[in-house]
Amino acid sequence: MALTDPLGDLLTRIRNGQRARKDSVVSPGSKMRARVLDVLQREGYIRGYSEEEVGGHSGLRIELKYFEGQPAIQHVARVSKPGRRVYSGSKELPRVRNGLGITIVSTPRGVLSDAEARDQNVGGEVLAEVF
Repeated sequence: MALTDPLGDLLTRIRNGQRARKDSVVSPGSKMRARVLDVLQREGYIRGYSEEEVGGHSGLRIELKYFEGQPAIQHVARVSKPGRRVYSGSKELPRVRNGLGITIVSTPRGVLSDAEARDQNVGGEVLAEVF
């Protein structure tokens, strides 16, 4: 069965894994998913990820992060969906929880957090929000 929203699937696997208190979760691999995981790792929301072979296909093992028994990611939501794409300029990028969270943005310079996109003065498609 083909996925219509692979990035939404990745975020749901992370959300469900943390609710079940798993150490790690496995997701099918792709370049876009790996770039989003790079941003989450740089911002300190996951411990890391590694590429591995899952049933003859590439997969990503995501090491989840907890702080004092609570998940590091309290909320993760997809903003731009296949049925409704959301774009934003560098000046209009949304702030999550007044700067305590991040927005993940797909820009011409790659997948960046909202702070990195503002620093580089680029906008793009708002993929997800995390806090």
